[in-house]
Amino acid sequence: ELFKPFIYARLDAKGFSSTVKQAKKLVEKERPEVWDILDEVIREHPVLLNRAPTLHRLGIQAFEPTLIEGKAIQLHPLVCTAFNADFDGDQMAVHVPLSLEAQLEAS
Repeated sequence: ELFKPFIYARLDAKGFSSTVKQAKKLVEKERPEVWDILDEVIREHPVLLNRAPTLHRLGIQAFEPTLIEGKAIQLHPLVCTAFNADFDGDQMAVHVPLSLEAQLEAS
């Protein structure tokens, strides 16, 4: 969901679609070219994970995302302490830095 605008733009730029409506249909049908573009987009965009309340600077961290099955966020065990994550239904916010400056800062 977070990367859909980037996917729509890339589908248009590569000539797979000429309108946002066509791009949305390609994404809904899960066409193979959509998965290839999703991989490209994910490699280019770091994400910020935040677990509220953010009490110290480690409460929000940047990561390079990896595509997995399902809707859960998987974390490496070594970052769980900083987020005070205990896997009992905690929620985390995922942010995608939009500007080039923000992406460079997150990298």
